[in-house]
Amino acid sequence: MTAPAAAVLDVFTARPGTELPALTVPEITAGTVAQYAHASGDGNPVHLDPAAAREAGLPGTIVHGMFTMALLGRVVTGWAPQSRLRSLKAAFVAPVPVGTAVTCTGTVTDVVTADGEWHAHVRLAARRGDGVLVVRGRAVVAVDGHTDGATRA
Repeated sequence: MTAPAAAVLDVFTARPGTELPALTVPEITAGTVAQYAHASGDGNPVHLDPAAAREAGLPGTIVHGMFTMALLGRVVTGWAPQSRLRSLKAAFVAPVPVGTAVTCTGTVTDVVTADGEWHAHVRLAARRGDGVLVVRGRAVVAVDGHTDGATRA
């Protein structure tokens, strides 16, 4: 797995257009999926049994959506400390077949004040190796100040 590089979160990095360091997982293996299934308690056969996945209309086993969402969370927490994460939301768009590479990215869309602090709004995306969008998400991260283009909510 290629982890995001650590970055300092400050007024200069929290501006619209800032790109978070990407996270690439070269291949999500069946072993990784089995470990996630055990840890999460989600043993749905579409994640673990190729025959059950095909019976459900899938070409083979698929990665848990929440596993892919967790990768988006790693993109955010690779850029900012976990204590700064205020929210993380995701919509699952397409399945991720086991054995697939996934790249996750994030971009700051705006910086606003809310709840007495500055928040960077981050647009997130996870794409399979073939470029297909599999998860889109949004995060809100507390930042130290405002930058050009910031607004008060």
